[in-house]
Amino acid sequence: MLVWIADYLSQFYGSFAVFQYLTLRGILAVITSLVISWVFGPAVIRRLNELQMGQVIRSDGPQTHLSKAGTPTMGGALILLAIFVSTLLWADLGNRYVWIVLGTTLFFGLVGWVDDYRKIVEKDPRGLPARWKYFWQSVFGLGAAIVLYYGAQTPAETELIVPFFKNIALTMGPFYILFTYLVIVGTSNAVNLTDGLDGLAILPAVMVGGALGVIAYLTGNYQFANYLHIPFISGAGELLIVAAALCGAGLGFLWFNTYPAMVFMGDIGALALGAALGVMAVIVRQEIVLAIMGGVFVIETVSVILQVASFKLTGKRIFRMAPLHHHYELKGWPEPRVIVRFWIITVVLVLVGLATLKIR
Repeated sequence: MLVWIADYLSQFYGSFAVFQYLTLRGILAVITSLVISWVFGPAVIRRLNELQMGQVIRSDGPQTHLSKAGTPTMGGALILLAIFVSTLLWADLGNRYVWIVLGTTLFFGLVGWVDDYRKIVEKDPRGLPARWKYFWQSVFGLGAAIVLYYGAQTPAETELIVPFFKNIALTMGPFYILFTYLVIVGTSNAVNLTDGLDGLAILPAVMVGGALGVIAYLTGNYQFANYLHIPFISGAGELLIVAAALCGAGLGFLWFNTYPAMVFMGDIGALALGAALGVMAVIVRQEIVLAIMGGVFVIETVSVILQVASFKLTGKRIFRMAPLHHHYELKGWPEPRVIVRFWIITVVLVLVGLATLKIR
């Protein structure tokens, strides 16, 4: 919105042309969403407390979590508010990729909101039944995939890019739709599974989102894309603003979500953030790099799959409890130790993911 205003004013005052620079608008997007989170965070927490939106703690989980019962959840609404306001202010609203990411984020957030509402307000421990949750995730994930596939303007937009190699790009054709759907829905659920400890999911989401913002900037610039041997996607650079807004909103939320948490994001935040990361990775054609940078999300998901499969096939569990972060808690690791070590692993993986852009 402000881009259009600045563009108009630049006809009379040349200094307003500076707002056309993505880097400046990215910085402003981070600051804007961070300030929104800080300013409105206490009010949101108070309101959630007044509405008795307290977290329900599983009795079969780590005993240290019982003290968290009643901590307000659904704080992910604050994250989404900050992301949307900041993006609408600083992004070019004529860019279709911005709307695809915002739309996907919103719809997955709505699925999470229904799940949280049924658990907390309606006191239904199942929340939104798994089949319906997966159904609506599938609808919105497929919707985004179809829009991206039929809106593609160059072959590069639907090719699978293999990192570490300069010239390996696999043509997927219609399979792109299924692949994109799996990336978006899979990332959404992976972030949701990771969101089990104070701040565990939000900072990795911020770091991966920030890295995707850098990649989007490079992908949308012909000179940089050509130099790095990555596909040039016209307009993808504008996703830097969305990624920056996500980073600011996530850091602002972490201010209140860090151990011991004053608020939890709930499914409304986790499902939405995961979907946002997934669809941004698809647009910039770096799905495999997303799996590398989001390795913590991947291993958490794999731990659940292995645990369920092992128990059904052999009657035995591989881990003391899944997802993996609970396994380490039950081994005696203090919660802050688990959180910080998972953060450190994410820092390393994000650096590896960024390194793939040059090591080809």
